[in-house]
Amino acid sequence: MKIDSIFLKKKPVLSFEIFPPKRDTAIQSIDETLAILCELNPDFISVTFGAGGSVTNNLTVELAKKIKQEYHIEPLVHLTCLNHSKAEIQQILQQLQEAEIENILALRGDRNPDVEPKQDFCYASDLIQYIKEYGDFSISGACYPECHLESKNRIEDIHNLKKKVDSGANHLISQLFFDNTIFYSYMENCKIAGIEVPVEAGIMPVVNKAQIERMVSLCGASLPEKFKRIMQKYEDKKEALFDAGMVYAINQIVDLLAHDVDGIHIFTMNNPVVAKRICDGIKNLV
Repeated sequence: MKIDSIFLKKKPVLSFEIFPPKRDTAIQSIDETLAILCELNPDFISVTFGAGGSVTNNLTVELAKKIKQEYHIEPLVHLTCLNHSKAEIQQILQQLQEAEIENILALRGDRNPDVEPKQDFCYASDLIQYIKEYGDFSISGACYPECHLESKNRIEDIHNLKKKVDSGANHLISQLFFDNTIFYSYMENCKIAGIEVPVEAGIMPVVNKAQIERMVSLCGASLPEKFKRIMQKYEDKKEALFDAGMVYAINQIVDLLAHDVDGIHIFTMNNPVVAKRICDGIKNLV
C-alpha cells in the first residue's frame, strides 16, 4: 500500500525509522530488532540509505524487502541523490519495482567534503521530479521545523519545501525537534505557503548524553529549558536519564496528538526497547 493511501484511511499514523546493518554484517543480524518493532504494528517502517551504500550492494533495499515480504508491513526506502548519477538512481528504482516496493523518501543527502558530488541531482526536489516521471511511486520528503542547516532563513526553507511538494512529494517527515511550539509555528507557515500534504512529526527519544550532543551538532535542534534541566539533573545517572528521556518523548507525543498532528515518526536508532516504551505510553491514543 502506498503511504499517501494510509493517511486517507487513518489519522494519526505511527511509523518507525531503522537503519540497515553495516555492509560487512549479515542482514539477519537485525532480525530480533525487526521482529520486536513489527510486533508493535506500525503503519510503515522507513529504512535509511546506509552510509557507503552502493547500487549493487544495497542493504537498504534488502532490508525493505524483508519488512514487506516477511512482516507484511509497508517499507519506506530512503534514497539520496547528491552522490548518484541518473543511471544509478534508475537502477535502484528498478530494484524497488521488482520488489514491489512503492514508497520512497527522496533526500538530497549530506555533502561530503572528501567526495565530489555528481551533477545529475542538486536538490531533493530534482530527485522527486525524476522519480515522479520514472514510475508509480508514493514519494515522501523531509522537512525542517528549525530550518535546514543550509537555509538562510525560514522563508527560504519553506520555499524549498514547497518546491518538493510541487514536484510530487505527497507526504513529509519532519527533522527531530524537542520544542513542540517550534513545530506548531512551522506548520502554520506551511499552511500559509499552501503546503497541505500530511506531515509527520519526527521524534527522537534521547536516552544518553552523547546522543543528545551528537543530534544537536548534526541537526541544529534547539533544547528548551525544561529539557536542559533534565540533562543537568540526570546526565551522570545512566538509567535515570534513560527514563527521563522516555518520559519527555512520550509527553511530547501526547501534546502533539492533542494538537491533531497527522502522524508520529519515531527515530528508533534500532533500539526496540525505546520503541516499545513509547508505544506502551501512547497505546490508547493512536
